[in-house]
Amino acid sequence: MKERGEIASPAKATEAPELPDDFWETAQVELPKTKKAVSMRVDPDILEFFKSQGGGHLTKMHSVLRAYVDAHKKLSAE
Repeated sequence: MKERGEIASPAKATEAPELPDDFWETAQVELPKTKKAVSMRVDPDILEFFKSQGGGHLTKMHSVLRAYVDAHKKLSAE
């Protein structure tokens, strides 16, 4: 899988910065947005197009949908 480019080499770790002693007393945690699992049917040529772009085809499809939604939100706000 690594030879086909499906697995990336891990990035070299960098040393974490020093935190003040009271960091965790005042730290605020922001939870990540949750995503919903869906099942959808797409035309075979659409799926093959995204798969042909390499690994992460579902992430790329999500990015296209996100860009579409954001553009339409921006247009409706104007």
